[in-house]
Amino acid sequence: MLLEVSTPLAEAHDLALVDLDGVAYRGPQPIPHAAESLVAARASGMGLVFVTNNASREPESVAAQLSDLGIPAEPADVMTAAQAAAMVLADLVAPGARVLVVGGAGLLTAVRHAGFVVVESADDQPDAVVQGFSPELGWAQLAEAAYAVQRGALHVVSNRDLTLPNERGFAPGNGALVNAVVAATRGEPVSAGKPGPTMFRLAVERAGAKRPLVIGDRLDTDLAGARAADYPGLHVLTGVSSARDAVLAEVGERPSLLGVDLRCLLEPHPAPVVGDDGWWTCGDSAARVRDGKLDLGRSTAGAANVSIDLVRSACAAVWTARDAGEPVDADSVPDMPVHES
Repeated sequence: MLLEVSTPLAEAHDLALVDLDGVAYRGPQPIPHAAESLVAARASGMGLVFVTNNASREPESVAAQLSDLGIPAEPADVMTAAQAAAMVLADLVAPGARVLVVGGAGLLTAVRHAGFVVVESADDQPDAVVQGFSPELGWAQLAEAAYAVQRGALHVVSNRDLTLPNERGFAPGNGALVNAVVAATRGEPVSAGKPGPTMFRLAVERAGAKRPLVIGDRLDTDLAGARAADYPGLHVLTGVSSARDAVLAEVGERPSLLGVDLRCLLEPHPAPVVGDDGWWTCGDSAARVRDGKLDLGRSTAGAANVSIDLVRSACAAVWTARDAGEPVDADSVPDMPVHES
């Protein structure tokens, strides 16, 4: 269920684990209100660690991009799936093992820093293959990975995101490339990135935080990862998953908090409450499930946008009904384009 937080989120939590694509920026473009909100949250005492499933880039490159967008960051403020993958490898293979790296510079650096010997071919008899996203990857590299896995190498991947949001739309993500190797080998790799909890827990441990908050735009990675790590998750509607997606989310992907964008870090978070009549209310918005269908107290038919409080109310109504075993017709949940100036 959604949480009630009576103070601004930036004061209630000592660390934010912030996703990048779809939260802080979209490709090379900033997301409106992200920079000033994160700067203000940090000024309120909230630490920031930027946690990304993108394994192709060095932490220095990520930090430089954030700084250029008005979000001052150091490499130590960045936790990448490449770093997490190298740590997972360290638990699974011996120090100094041979590793075939299929990915970008960030993954190469992380594997080398972890003390492994990088090889370039399946013929070098690698003990493991580690795979991460890089826009330069082609058939030849994927084929080498498949050959090595077929010969017994462990297959570790940075993440399995099927899509990668950018300024032009949704491009194939690392998961799409991983699936090419999976199709050839019929094996399942070990994934280090979200939605697994590894990166989040490593980042919290490194920061020494006590009250972390995961912030993301994707239910299936960011928010599922928050659930897996047992940290509260804030879903912002600036990226992949929509308000309607949140209302229909399965238990393991549900956020604990909902906001339009990162300005919500500077505000309390109200939680819906239910009345004797079955209506869930939040602010001046209300929703309920009746006869297996979502009923909104404020109609969205023909509306250009709805309030975030209506989305919160709808989440509470649908989640409660489904958890009680009551089926809810997904077609009764409308698109809910939320916009707040």
